[in-house]
Amino acid sequence: MADDELLKLSAELGVALKQRGWMLALAESCTGGMAAQYITAIAGSSAWFDAGFVTYSNQAKTRMLGIEADIIKTAGAVSEQTAIQMARGALAHSNAHIAAAITGIAGPDGGSAEKPVGTVCFAWATADGGIASTTGHFSGNREAVRRQSVKTVFERLLSLTLPPDL
Repeated sequence: MADDELLKLSAELGVALKQRGWMLALAESCTGGMAAQYITAIAGSSAWFDAGFVTYSNQAKTRMLGIEADIIKTAGAVSEQTAIQMARGALAHSNAHIAAAITGIAGPDGGSAEKPVGTVCFAWATADGGIASTTGHFSGNREAVRRQSVKTVFERLLSLTLPPDL
């Protein structure tokens, strides 16, 4: 996946968010700010991007996003439950109307039989209380897993932000 594809998706997302008058926040773990990097590569993104939280450690997730430590302890840092709390935390700690969260195992180490390398959990939350989550299983090296994760987040954000008349 070329950088051009992620830049194109980011630019399309910016247009959709601006049409809605919405601001975006991101909570990233395994992508380490890659989604925010592609967003801020678009000139004028300050009109639609409010904040990005890179919460790589579990302690950062609880401290910066307000995630309940019990959720991480019981469901794991790589879980839809944690991703949902990350997205909600990004909304609560920003002026955004919509937020997305990414948490996963990009590799090459860290996987298990239950959650192999390439397992990534996502969540999207809107200020009106809407929430969606999913888990993806990606192949390839660390960079490929991270890029596929960013693509997934951008594509779902686009589907959630495109005005219904388009």
